[in-house]
Amino acid sequence: MSSWDTNPVLTIEHLTMRFGGLVAIDDLSFNVGRGDITALIGPNGAGKTTVFNCVTGFYKPTEGRVVMNRTNGEHYLLERMADFQISAKAKVARTFQNIRLFGGMTLLENLMVAQHNPLMLASGYSLAGIFGLATFRKAERQAVEKARYWLEKTALIDRADAPAADLPYGDQRRLEIARAMCSGPELLCLDEPAAGLNPKESGELNALLQYIRKEHGTSILLIEHDMSVVMEISDHVVVLDYGEKISDGTAAAVKDDPKVIAAYLGVPDEEVDAVEEEVGI
Repeated sequence: MSSWDTNPVLTIEHLTMRFGGLVAIDDLSFNVGRGDITALIGPNGAGKTTVFNCVTGFYKPTEGRVVMNRTNGEHYLLERMADFQISAKAKVARTFQNIRLFGGMTLLENLMVAQHNPLMLASGYSLAGIFGLATFRKAERQAVEKARYWLEKTALIDRADAPAADLPYGDQRRLEIARAMCSGPELLCLDEPAAGLNPKESGELNALLQYIRKEHGTSILLIEHDMSVVMEISDHVVVLDYGEKISDGTAAAVKDDPKVIAAYLGVPDEEVDAVEEEVGI
């Protein structure tokens, strides 16, 4: 039995998302295994980002359940929670397809913002912070240490005091992952983290994600179009097409699935062999 069947960190059951008459996600079910890197792939418009938006609280699904199973034994129905609670209580963090950093803030400040919730608690919702009480000063030091740790792990520590907007594109991608990790997630959702990266940067991204999974035990769910990234690091791959799951298994099994090949080539299943021969696949 696979880890995603026996020990899921995230369980998606019969998820359906309608926008008026448009069915973006249709009765989707799959698991994300604890400690796994799971890739959600499919052609453009397949519904991948809609799934992310349902998991992270940006959308409330029309039907279905999204269950986060914390390591402490707590279970959260994410479809019933506000997005800020999903991050703070259920410990789910995400990055976006379009980078959303605070460009005018420094790298360090961006990572401090990600730790807003624990800092507010330590400040007693402002009083301890205003008067500089010991509990707040300790929490602030820990937050700075965590921020510096992730800046080092993403090779950005030398630019800690530079504005985030001044970073090259690949560095901004890594900073966004560092910011997400500062919230202490048990599930990290990455929306096309390799988009726009060159091969060297993609290799560095792969190493970073493997480190996050191995050293911090963080489960990763990612949307990705770069199949070299998907095939190299994914334990589990789920394939969507027009909002429906068409394949679910290991990277090796999914790669050779005729339904997956057909979806990416844009042809009916029965024409796959002919088209593959024609284009030399």
